[in-house]
Amino acid sequence: MEERGKWGTNLGFLLAAIGSAVGLGNIWRFPYVAYENGGGAFLIPYFVALFTAGIPVLMLEFALGHHKEASAPKAFRHIDAKWEWLGWWAVLFVMFGIQLYYTVIIGWCANYMHFSLTMAWGSDPDKFFREFLGRTDANDIWAIEGFQGPIVVAVALIWLIDWGITFGGVQKGIERAVKVMMPILILVTVGIVVWALFLEGAGTGIRHYVTPDFTKITDLKVWIAAYGQIFFSLSLGFGIMIAYSSYLSRRANIFRNSLIVAFANSSYEVFAGFGVFSILGYMAVQQNKEVGEVVRDSIGLAFVAYPQAISLLPCGRLFGVLFFLLLAIAGISSSISIIEAFVSAVQDKFAFGRKRIVTTICAIGFAGSLLFTTNVGLFWLDIVDHFLNHYGLVVVGIVEALVVGWLYRTDRLKAHIVANLGLSGTRHKVFNYVVLQLWMYCIRFVTPVALGIAIVHSLVRELATPYEGYPISGIIILGVGWLLVTHVFAFGLSGLPWRGGPPESTGSR
Repeated sequence: MEERGKWGTNLGFLLAAIGSAVGLGNIWRFPYVAYENGGGAFLIPYFVALFTAGIPVLMLEFALGHHKEASAPKAFRHIDAKWEWLGWWAVLFVMFGIQLYYTVIIGWCANYMHFSLTMAWGSDPDKFFREFLGRTDANDIWAIEGFQGPIVVAVALIWLIDWGITFGGVQKGIERAVKVMMPILILVTVGIVVWALFLEGAGTGIRHYVTPDFTKITDLKVWIAAYGQIFFSLSLGFGIMIAYSSYLSRRANIFRNSLIVAFANSSYEVFAGFGVFSILGYMAVQQNKEVGEVVRDSIGLAFVAYPQAISLLPCGRLFGVLFFLLLAIAGISSSISIIEAFVSAVQDKFAFGRKRIVTTICAIGFAGSLLFTTNVGLFWLDIVDHFLNHYGLVVVGIVEALVVGWLYRTDRLKAHIVANLGLSGTRHKVFNYVVLQLWMYCIRFVTPVALGIAIVHSLVRELATPYEGYPISGIIILGVGWLLVTHVFAFGLSGLPWRGGPPESTGSR
């Protein structure tokens, strides 16, 4: 049996975990969510969510993976054999769902790096983006007309990069890569934000970003948005953090690592937001518009609003290359973590060699990504992304919190967290009886209730009006169907025999 990988240093682990958390959504999703939900006032529910769900669940996943030295399926198998499917479902729909379209978006970023050199989008970035995707005016999600060549080539390149990094293993592949990528990511981000802050209109944009609207604090939707942003941006429920922490040395400080990763992720997305809104403020001034008129959500912000701004900026070509390089690096650092979570699971159960697993799943993954490179790829991406994120990940988060909080012998997990803190006397008692008790309260009550409210809220809206007006056939096949098929495969994999015998289930009460 091939030996499990190990991080060479704790810094390597931290950079990899932060790289997994810091993805495309931190750059283009968080600023818009904050702006739409009260600006500066949004930080109140945001940090409440961070302390009551983000850090507790992150610490849970780090502790579980590290304590059991196991991937998500094996870790849940240790709790009880009947929960192994949960670990498989998480890594399956993330690897063969989110990862498939995520690499396509990174491929768009690679194309736009090239387009930035000539500002190929001209005076109408919106039209250019539609033509780049091969979209027609008719939003028929089944009117497939063929693959978009430049996108296919870029996606193949991204999968090749992912393969090269994960093929090298935990220490020689992922750790080496993140030690290069993460400093570049930080330097480019700081450079872009500082550059943007000195643009005309930057102050106007920033005021729209941070000015608090406290009337929205009482709106349930704002709190749901805060918990959703924290949960998704920290890569919780993906099985990633369980796998990554399983490669740590036995002396690792789980509590400290959880705080570092959580605060690094939140600091990054709040900081990046200043750059985003400085650019939008500049664009609004140049076009004599209000900031609210130029703000776009997510994909529209990156591939329509920003190209418009790049066309107006001094040294716009350089800015464009740096911005899309930033997105590509953020995407790849997250992408390799998704692959690693699945590789770790397959290695644990079937004891196949890493190189064989990585090559096989990257080949299958590339083939799957082609589904999102057709002229209707954006529509398919939108539906799959919505259902996997709003339902798949949330369900995993709820069940994970309930299983660990109520069924697992948490005294063992608490003892494991405390073991490497080096506390004694009063400090040990305070941490054990105050901090860890609050942590377990959040896991048992706050997280499942908050995520439960979020999923009920989404379901109510879904039943009233189909998501984005897409046809029911698309919702059922691409949304619900994707979840159900991966669920079936998860149960199938959990029923297969473990090579070398199943791990002992010792965690139930």
